[in-house]
Amino acid sequence: MSVMVEKFKEGYGVLFDRNWPLWVGAIVLALLGAICMAAGRPWGVAGGLRVWGDWIFYSIGLYKQAPGNALWLSNPAILTWGLLFGAFGSALLSRQFAFRPAPPLELLKGLVGGVFMGVGSVMAGGCNVGGFYTAIAAGSVSGFAMMVGLLVGALIGLKYLMWEIEHLPSKPPKQRTAKEGGRDWKKVQPWLGLIFFVFLVGWAYGLSYRAYTQPAVLMLAAVGIGVVIQRCRFCFVRSFRDPFMTGEAVATRAVALSVILSVLIFFTIKWFRADWQMIYIYHHWIGGLVGGIIFGIGMLLAGGCGSGSVWRAGEGQWKLIIAVLTFALSNSLFKNYVWTSKFAAAWGKPYFLPDLTGGYFWAIVITAVVMLLWWAVMAWNEETDRLTMV
Repeated sequence: MSVMVEKFKEGYGVLFDRNWPLWVGAIVLALLGAICMAAGRPWGVAGGLRVWGDWIFYSIGLYKQAPGNALWLSNPAILTWGLLFGAFGSALLSRQFAFRPAPPLELLKGLVGGVFMGVGSVMAGGCNVGGFYTAIAAGSVSGFAMMVGLLVGALIGLKYLMWEIEHLPSKPPKQRTAKEGGRDWKKVQPWLGLIFFVFLVGWAYGLSYRAYTQPAVLMLAAVGIGVVIQRCRFCFVRSFRDPFMTGEAVATRAVALSVILSVLIFFTIKWFRADWQMIYIYHHWIGGLVGGIIFGIGMLLAGGCGSGSVWRAGEGQWKLIIAVLTFALSNSLFKNYVWTSKFAAAWGKPYFLPDLTGGYFWAIVITAVVMLLWWAVMAWNEETDRLTMV
């Protein structure tokens, strides 16, 4: 019996006491994203945050008409809820959940960064997930434009952070010490996490039982994504920031690998489902480029992208909780009052990459070449530090 207990503890430690390799996250994210795609709603984060913002403004009377997407049952909202819940439950299982304060300047950066990300994601048709990762996987040319914008925005944001370090040094927040004789919540967290995941499975079963099968599948896939990116510490910010800040390219390699795998899976699905060819192909490249720059600056200020902010909020980080809220609110306001569908259409029309290349084969080749070139340049910089700014 003691041997079984030791083996269980050893296996639990591998899963929840140590971070998973980023390459594992890259592969699993591509597979879970494919499940979302097959279920009829590609993975995204900004759409769900917009639903949150719409309902907040409707509840306080700013919007007179109820939002068209349900807060709990609509596909975009449930993808974001699932991401948050998966990250929260994973943080409990790994004993990493805690409300983490931050200095006032960091909280302000979370607020401003959230606003930038909210505005940029509207212009780009999504955040780093929907506007870049899933857009490229779906064959939207705007995804490449947002990739360029994110690189430019990350450089601008990093320039500011370097200036801030030099001119506005901040003191770390005071850490609370555990009271002597108080309850050690870290010992309780795994049990709370187990109970929470049982609840989520029960919720999904209840949705399916009531014929909400698609939302149930999407929620379970999103919960899985939340677990994976929390355990891998998978954040798209790192792939755009780290090569210029520390010279490390491990996150860049992971994102590039995941994009290539996603393209292969998505294009295979679209090959067999001709009526799905234009799914997620409603972005235009100008909005992707400009929105990507704005979003890139915001994610550097906030310290997390769309998905990264949500899973870090699930760990209890106050700065990212603020960033997620301002992201949701600014996205809703900008979409409803500025970047309307009519205004967005005036900036240009969307393009499906296989239509421009004459078929899926060359579209896959071009996408793979772009990702591998990004990978190679950042790997070269990892050896030479020629592009490193810090």
